[in-house]
Amino acid sequence: MTTHMARTTERRRCSRRASALGLFLALLAAGSANAQQGTPEQRRACTPDVYRLCAGEIPNARAITTCLRRQKASLSPACAAVFEQQ
Repeated sequence: MTTHMARTTERRRCSRRASALGLFLALLAAGSANAQQGTPEQRRACTPDVYRLCAGEIPNARAITTCLRRQKASLSPACAAVFEQQ
C-alpha cells in the first residue's frame, strides 16, 4: 500500500512539473501581444535547457524564465534563438 501511495505521489509531482513547464514555455513564447503560447519548435528548443539548467525552479514559470535569462551563455543555440526573438 505504501509503495502504491509513493508512486501516486510521484506521478502527481511529475504531472505538476509538466504542467508548469508547459505554462512556462507558453509564457516564454508570448513575446508579442498576439502570441498566446509558444510554437512547438520553441517548446522543443528550450525544454532540454529547462531540465538541464533550471530544474530546481520547476514549477515556477517566472523563476524558470529568470533562470534561463541568467544562464544565457549556457543555453543551447536553439533556445538562445527563442530568447533573441523576443
